[in-house]
Amino acid sequence: MRAMRARTALAGGAALALILAGCSGSEGTQTELAGSWDEIVAAANDEGTVTLYSTHSPTNLEALKTAFEAEYPDITLEYVRGTDADILPKIEVENQTGTGVADVHMTTDAGWISRSLDNPDFSMEVVAPNLDNPDFQSDNSVIDDKFFVTSATVFGLGWNTDSVPDGLSTPDDVIDPKFAGKVGVQNPNGIATYVDMYQTIDADYGDGFVERLAEASPRIYASNVAVTQALASGEIWAAPMAGSTVLTEKAKGAPVDFTLPDKPFGVPWYTHILGSAPSPNAAQVLSNFLISQAGQEAISADFVAALPDIPGASAVDGTTVTAQEFGLADQEGLDPESVAAYQAEWEAQFMG
Repeated sequence: MRAMRARTALAGGAALALILAGCSGSEGTQTELAGSWDEIVAAANDEGTVTLYSTHSPTNLEALKTAFEAEYPDITLEYVRGTDADILPKIEVENQTGTGVADVHMTTDAGWISRSLDNPDFSMEVVAPNLDNPDFQSDNSVIDDKFFVTSATVFGLGWNTDSVPDGLSTPDDVIDPKFAGKVGVQNPNGIATYVDMYQTIDADYGDGFVERLAEASPRIYASNVAVTQALASGEIWAAPMAGSTVLTEKAKGAPVDFTLPDKPFGVPWYTHILGSAPSPNAAQVLSNFLISQAGQEAISADFVAALPDIPGASAVDGTTVTAQEFGLADQEGLDPESVAAYQAEWEAQFMG
């Protein structure tokens, strides 16, 4: 596993080529928070709704909605789930125009986080009291008092147990010729996290793994969610970078299984409150809930939690790690221009 990088490392992103353009929605649109935490909760109840944009699993987001609304029945949680390629442009337009829809945003894109911090009004300071929980390790979990780690996803080997009854043990198992045309991979199109994943596994798995994977004629999917669905349906038999959400489908009775290779790839989700949030008090309440026991049980089921000893989390091979142990990706090579260049290279290998 990669070591957690120092929280100050992201602050050096000013040299990246793309800076989030435009004025923050904070000019004339940001609403000041109520005073004490009790007053913030009361104001959140008056706002009555909070909207989350996230790349997280739909199953976990629905569980979060249920748990949050049980705790705060006067606040409706709406969520929009998509890939970073879908969501990040929406976030930027809402910020630039001051017409916010999203209140809270969750992403794994380290480069984008850094670029957004170059605009001091892009995100609001988080004042959630749960940040002070010693188990949350705030010094290793919060960036510039705005972004906070929420959970982490880990990728490994997934397979359909009907088609692969003996299972998989190593990444090389996936590219056995007998699986040609029955392997599923994610398209990294516009998604820096997936670009980082391909570059990392190519180094960690060795012997030109990505090139050999391309030669296995894999089926290409837009996201990890789609890969998991294809495994469960039997459309594909194996995936070298399946998410631990395969375990969710296994628990539902799908013929799938999952294990981690010796060097698993993991990446944390960070959450922040938008400066253009139409419901800033409810956004603070949701942020606080995300790092509560109940919030972590919902958002981290079959993932890696940001708090220790969360039931149902870190359920991969008995691991007990927390999300803080997965560092954000190095920014070098993950700026938009580099991501686009890698995409062109990837398409030549996988789609040429």
